[in-house]
Amino acid sequence: MPVTAKLSRKFYDKLGDDITSELVDWFNAVDTDYKNDLRELNDRNWERFKAELQAGLASQRAELIKWMFLFWAGTALAGLLIR
Repeated sequence: MPVTAKLSRKFYDKLGDDITSELVDWFNAVDTDYKNDLRELNDRNWERFKAELQAGLASQRAELIKWMFLFWAGTALAGLLIR
């Protein structure tokens, strides 16, 4: 929901309707630009975070599979030696 800047009637009386309206429009344009820049920055940071998280999870998964294999192999070997 966009928020638009408004100035008091004193601004309109002192500077006139045209200049004050132009100033309000400029404030709103700057606000919109900053919001868009912030949204783009947040989107880039989120994508970078997801990529790092996925890489970390893939690494953890590989490590877990390695240890599971070692555990199963050790268990199977111990079972064979006991018989």
